[in-house]
Amino acid sequence: MGFAEFPGDAGWRHVDARDGFEAAWFRGESCGGRRIDGTAVAVEDGPSWAVRYRILLGPTGRTLRAEVESRSVGGRLTVVLEADGEGCWLVDGAAAPELDGCLDVDLEASALTNAFPVRRLGLAVGERASAPAAYVRAADATVGRLEQTYLRVEDEAAGPAYDYEAPAFDFACRLRYDASGLALDYPGIAVRVR
Repeated sequence: MGFAEFPGDAGWRHVDARDGFEAAWFRGESCGGRRIDGTAVAVEDGPSWAVRYRILLGPTGRTLRAEVESRSVGGRLTVVLEADGEGCWLVDGAAAPELDGCLDVDLEASALTNAFPVRRLGLAVGERASAPAAYVRAADATVGRLEQTYLRVEDEAAGPAYDYEAPAFDFACRLRYDASGLALDYPGIAVRVR
């Protein structure tokens, strides 16, 4: 399935798991990739946090770089992830072999980043794929590997839908996307408002 271009901007309201909002802005790069700048601000289990991110996707949709700044009552933390587009990563300049094979970044603070594997994989209805990701936590900017799978199910009225699983969190849901591959409904996490 081919997706439409990203819009100029998008926004999500966080629901259930936390209260907050996320906004993102998209622009094309001369290399044929996309740059995404965004901010998510929320209150979760008491404390508040804010995460600013800048992500560079290559022409094939693979993550090449992510700069993530997290602010909370504990202070400000920044982490920079760099990837070669083939599954090898650096975290703050140091090799991160635990991320080998990951082609996407996934931010705990973001409803946007699940769009990356969905757009990149282009699954047909009935196809399932594993899409491990370099996962960045919201409050402390720690980075780890997140195993996740996507199963493309029948399209719904608004667009494609996928059954998503992240076993480390004992989490599974149906994600609904628009024609550009951005989540419209991420159950328990966020809903698209722009």
